[in-house]
Amino acid sequence: MKILFLTYHGFDPGSGISKKMLAQVKGLREAGHEVHICSYDKDASGHHCRFVDDVVIQDYGQGKWGSLRQRLQMGCVVDYCVREGIELVYARSFMNASPVLIRLFAAFRQHGILSVTEIPTFPYDQEFDSLPIKHKVNLFVDKLFRKQLAAHTDAMVTFSEAEEIFGQRTINISNGVDLDSIPLHQRVDTSKEIHLIAVAEVHPWHGFDRLIAGLGEYYEKVKGLKGEKVIEVFFHVVGDVWDSEMYGTRLAPGFAPIIQKYGIGDKVVFHGKLFGKALDDVFSQCAFAVGSLARHRSGITHLKTLKNREYASRGIPFIYSECDSDFDNQPYVLKAPADESPVDIQCIVDFIRTYDFEPSAIRQTVEHLSWKNQMQQVIEGLKVEELKVEN
Repeated sequence: MKILFLTYHGFDPGSGISKKMLAQVKGLREAGHEVHICSYDKDASGHHCRFVDDVVIQDYGQGKWGSLRQRLQMGCVVDYCVREGIELVYARSFMNASPVLIRLFAAFRQHGILSVTEIPTFPYDQEFDSLPIKHKVNLFVDKLFRKQLAAHTDAMVTFSEAEEIFGQRTINISNGVDLDSIPLHQRVDTSKEIHLIAVAEVHPWHGFDRLIAGLGEYYEKVKGLKGEKVIEVFFHVVGDVWDSEMYGTRLAPGFAPIIQKYGIGDKVVFHGKLFGKALDDVFSQCAFAVGSLARHRSGITHLKTLKNREYASRGIPFIYSECDSDFDNQPYVLKAPADESPVDIQCIVDFIRTYDFEPSAIRQTVEHLSWKNQMQQVIEGLKVEELKVEN
């Protein structure tokens, strides 16, 4: 099948989202499909441009006028699809439903081109609660038009268990993994100290404040112990941490006050955004990883996050609080309660020291979650629907 992978922004080599999209494209190609990537970015001279595979299909010009034009003029994408014989458009939602996109997807359908839209997280409305007013305005516009937009697609792709989104049927898949790009973790000595790692662009729903509070309580409890009985525990946070997360919002307490309260500034390390060897070097110190601990703050109970799959692909045990059917019963996973209680660090320490986790064995449990398999499920889901229509 000839596919156009449509995204409404550019690619950042340090972005997990960009890496995921490129892995999805790779997966489709490995499944035997011809895939082209349509993106929006600025070129070397500062012009706002729409690209397909790094070739400009429309130059919108410079400045605010160029930025506005790219939002309003997307006919070039339809022209490209018709000219090149594209059979399917796979779009990744940017929570940006609008009359412009409704016209775009209606045109795809008019020309007999199938289309699906991937919703990265569902539901997502509450994730905007802590964002600036500009983003809330964008969400308001999205709410006005997203049902109409969904009606012009052939399916919504979701990593949730929802059977319908915005009135449109869903194709349910898991977030996938690209094992070729993820190095296998090496076991580390945990006899005297244990290092935990969390990798994310930090938001309230990650709930890392719960882990930090638990770390503070852990050190309060072991104050009177000496010698070998005390296992030092450190928490490494890799990724951007905004002031709202450091100092708190109405959705979540800030990291800084908790760290100050318990005097654990030397136990929590903020590395900022890392990738490649720098990220691998931090992982090499760590024995356990931390997934999302507060998806309940966004009203989400079931989710198949990319981060859980990346941790398992590395072969490192981890903790999270949502329901994830791919991992809920795995022996290398700890489940935290989906509430606001501090995470029990002693439980993590005991878990790590009791169980014998071989990284390669953990990795084997997610081999079926390759992006090749997951993306092919989308294609098969569309074929099944076509057969229903024919019959």
